[in-house]
Amino acid sequence: MSLQFGTWNFSDQRVADESIRKFRTTLAQYLPSRVESYSQHGISILYGTFYTTAESRRETQPFPHISDLVVSFDGCLDNRSELLRELGTNMPNDSTDTAIVAAAYEKWDINSLPKLIGDWALSIWNAKLRELVLAKDVIGTRHLYYAIDREKVAWSTILDPLVRFLDKAFSLCEEYIAGWFAEFPSVHLTPYLGIRAVPPASYVIIRPRTQVVIKYWDFDPERSIRYRTDEEYEERFRSVFARAVQRKLRSDGPILAELSGGMDSAAIVCVADILIARGEVETPRLDTISWYDDSYDSIEPDWNEFHYFSKVEEKRGRVGFHLNLRQLQEKTASLEEPFDSIPSSNVLAAVPILRPRIPDFLKRYAMHVRSGGYRVVLSGIGGGEVAGDGIPDPAPELQNLLAQARLVIFLRQLNAWAEKTGRSRFSILRDALRDFLPPLRTNQNVAPWLHPEFVRPNRRALSRQSPRLKLFGPLPSFQRCIHNLESTRRFLGHYCMQADAIRETRYPYLDRDFLEFMYAIPREQIVRLGQRRSLMKRALVGIIPQEILSRRRKAFVPPATTSASATWLDLASKTEQLLSSSFGILDQAQFLAASQANRFNSHDTISYRVQTLEAWLRHVVAQGLLSDPDRNVNQIGFSLKTSVVGRPKSSVS
Repeated sequence: MSLQFGTWNFSDQRVADESIRKFRTTLAQYLPSRVESYSQHGISILYGTFYTTAESRRETQPFPHISDLVVSFDGCLDNRSELLRELGTNMPNDSTDTAIVAAAYEKWDINSLPKLIGDWALSIWNAKLRELVLAKDVIGTRHLYYAIDREKVAWSTILDPLVRFLDKAFSLCEEYIAGWFAEFPSVHLTPYLGIRAVPPASYVIIRPRTQVVIKYWDFDPERSIRYRTDEEYEERFRSVFARAVQRKLRSDGPILAELSGGMDSAAIVCVADILIARGEVETPRLDTISWYDDSYDSIEPDWNEFHYFSKVEEKRGRVGFHLNLRQLQEKTASLEEPFDSIPSSNVLAAVPILRPRIPDFLKRYAMHVRSGGYRVVLSGIGGGEVAGDGIPDPAPELQNLLAQARLVIFLRQLNAWAEKTGRSRFSILRDALRDFLPPLRTNQNVAPWLHPEFVRPNRRALSRQSPRLKLFGPLPSFQRCIHNLESTRRFLGHYCMQADAIRETRYPYLDRDFLEFMYAIPREQIVRLGQRRSLMKRALVGIIPQEILSRRRKAFVPPATTSASATWLDLASKTEQLLSSSFGILDQAQFLAASQANRFNSHDTISYRVQTLEAWLRHVVAQGLLSDPDRNVNQIGFSLKTSVVGRPKSSVS
């Protein structure tokens, strides 16, 4: 994952050397080796290269192209061969991805963006038009932030240097915090008013004192794929999925795959092994990393992932790197940092990130990545959502039949699902219809100790409710797919790269062509009567171990751990006022009363997020990045609004 940063003074005044040195210093924490630059008139661009492919080692960025274009491209093109054919004979086959992107933009202008399949973030400076274009891939796997005022614009693929470069105290974005409480914030937001993120599948055109955000591509709800037999669906699934995995194996070094006992990661590893054996990929080797918890083997052995990912290791004849979470917990239990510890001033936590349950886990993970020389990591994120994981749900299929007015088939399937699941027809019908209706209660997920003046303008972001399905228009199952994809985009957009664990994470299940295929096939191929992941299981018989294909997810709740109340009681004795109260986010008296009475109930997760938020607020206020509410509460307390532009799933499941 290469890094780019740029700034443009609209007056064409030369960017101060001191400002550029400040960014170089910050950038060195991530990529201390090679940083290239471009500077002319009022624009200055820096690029830190992180090599993952043979072509990237020959790249020179920022890339000064003909027609007054300067291109900075952080990414990996999945369809470079197709693009080379479309561009014609003037482009040699060994062209770098950046050269391909520049040539495509010169030929097709903005219309080139939908043609770029892969993970990428792109900036294009057009000196002739005095215009800056910032764009991101369809899923939003890479970050790209920007801040614009009357005098200049600055942009960066990581938030840390951009916040530092602007060198001022920001106001806190309430909508971001509200979204963070609920799940993850909207993809275009950051915690700082005045700094935005380029949304996925969109580009921003910036000219002096103006900016326009435009969506350049979206999934087609009218696309439909129908075959005559199950075998044809299965064959096509194998083909599309294999291509998705193959694309993510483009690297001239070894790749590390996160492997759990679930079907998503097992499928990636097993299909990758087939492709490597056939010589159809570039990477010389695929290794695996797995983590598991054997704390409850005597109670519920199925909870231990080791029993399942070891079956994949047996099939491939290689053992990966293992992390026993129980042992790490026992080792570090007495070494955990206190809640109110503030990170070192030399390291900026640009966004509030929930601390891992086991602090030593990420350290061991990062150490293994560095020691093994891995620059690319494969993740199974997104597989369950698109392939029909979870308890088999009849609602999407029945909703589609209702929307299509196929009433005879609807009644037949309603009866079949009732017989298969043992549920009443009325309850199944009620659940299918519920998603078309407005929610009866909008406050059910809002903690009572959040301040009313914070809740009122941010109720929608706090509600954690999926949008209502529309009976007319795209099929309800397609609408669900897009809702799930938006959740994944928010998840990817929230987390910032850590300087001690630099790697390029790739997601085969988020391949654009794979998603288009899965969104276009009938829902009853994905989930059948009482069968989750029907198509995936049928298609991968003989490819992944049968023990994983037939694994049943069992409901198991681990023994309760220490309540968060004790932490907050200890905190209450140490401080007179919480910063999250000073910012007008929570009512401190109500929160501490709930803590003392242990009345968190369903809001335990939110209470833990408040603890994380409090530590983060102290950190950024101490560094002067947020206006201190104790000195200016009236200006900051309840008027922080921003406008909207036009526990997550494990990464190895």
